[in-house]
Amino acid sequence: MEIKIGDRLVGPGHPAFVIAEAGINHNGDPDTAVRLVHAAKEAGADAVKFQTFTAESLMVRSAGGAKHLEAAAEDEVFSFVEQVALSEQLHQLLFETCKQAGIPFLSTAGNPDGVDLLERLGVSAYKIASMDLDNLPLLSYAASTGKPMILSTGMGTLSEVERAIETVYAAGNQQIVVLHCVALYPAPVEDVNLLAMATIRDAFDVAVGYSDHTLGNAVATGAVALGATVIEKHFTLDKSMPGPDQAISGDPKDFLELIQGIRLVETALGTRAKRPAPQELEMRRAFRRSIVAAVDIEEGTALTTEMLVFKRPGAGISPANLSWVVGRTASRAIAADAALSEGDLI
Repeated sequence: MEIKIGDRLVGPGHPAFVIAEAGINHNGDPDTAVRLVHAAKEAGADAVKFQTFTAESLMVRSAGGAKHLEAAAEDEVFSFVEQVALSEQLHQLLFETCKQAGIPFLSTAGNPDGVDLLERLGVSAYKIASMDLDNLPLLSYAASTGKPMILSTGMGTLSEVERAIETVYAAGNQQIVVLHCVALYPAPVEDVNLLAMATIRDAFDVAVGYSDHTLGNAVATGAVALGATVIEKHFTLDKSMPGPDQAISGDPKDFLELIQGIRLVETALGTRAKRPAPQELEMRRAFRRSIVAAVDIEEGTALTTEMLVFKRPGAGISPANLSWVVGRTASRAIAADAALSEGDLI
């Protein structure tokens, strides 16, 4: 269940791979797109991702907009999509910018021509969007490159996820991370259903992750605690910029806090072993209780429960061993408020 993106191993047992989804938040402006790369790197993202499509290949002119697109007319939607589609030259610029900045360039391939373009660039992995979960020809074509596949599953059923995974496998590619996703913008927290990640992981024995469309960082951070190996979240320079995804995106400050939170959770996860932390051993001695004489006990006295109490510190006999103590005889006189030791008893 382990893949490699750039020089990073991704999968269970490795830090979550955090993708800054720049997407179309550049609004077609090359300078903004370049700034998004550098801002993602500075925020600590493991990769920055764009989208590879053309308006003609994505939609018919009369398709209109999704609910979160506020364009009033069909022509406006198509024109907007044309505006934010990256040219091959801009792809090349962003790829080189990422290389110089030391952050992997990723992109969502929208059609086979997009795969070919990204292959010419030399991308290290392919992202397939939720809307293409059932686009089996595209899945097969991208998977046939042999590159790792990151597959979003918004709007999908478990059987559709299974079919998509089988399509990738049938192309001879076993490298896949499946992202749980809710394709709403923003996604209401009550609809997120993070536990679906475990369902996908257990059903298909694949690495899982989460593509987040909620507001804030809490849900994405929680996904890591539940086993997400990849986190993808929309990224913008300024949430007040025009564009359909800006308001649901994290800005550089948000992203920095997200990544810090994720790393904190990963540190806190530890191992499955239940044992005291090393520094707890000293606390255990100080704060646990010992069996203590409640009254003065004369030598040769048989001990009863009424003669005993439990007090700090925990350096003596544990209260868990009370049944072993009761009925034994004091081998010496024991003063009230003194902790008992095994040597005091016969």
